[in-house]
Amino acid sequence: MEDITVQELRKRQNQGDAVKLIDVREPYEHEEFNLGGKNLPLGEIQSWMSELESEKESEMVLYCRTGNRSGMAAAFLKANGFAHARNLTGGVVAWQEMVDREDA
Repeated sequence: MEDITVQELRKRQNQGDAVKLIDVREPYEHEEFNLGGKNLPLGEIQSWMSELESEKESEMVLYCRTGNRSGMAAAFLKANGFAHARNLTGGVVAWQEMVDREDA
């Protein structure tokens, strides 16, 4: 699977698609602002792999602040058999910019 843009994610959510979101940022970042995803920090990826094992065939969108950490997490998951792990390009920064443009 390819990366997913904030616009594509928003469209899918508006259509009612159930998209599993995983926030790979640190807990303090997640508390400040998040997209509703489960917080599983990148630094603990080895420990939460087993938690996701039952969802290996499910699509999941990983996000962070700008897409760098979530890109690494998605690549790691793909290398370990999670074929449907996707990175949210631009992360929450791009999401907030999109929302700001919509509100303007």
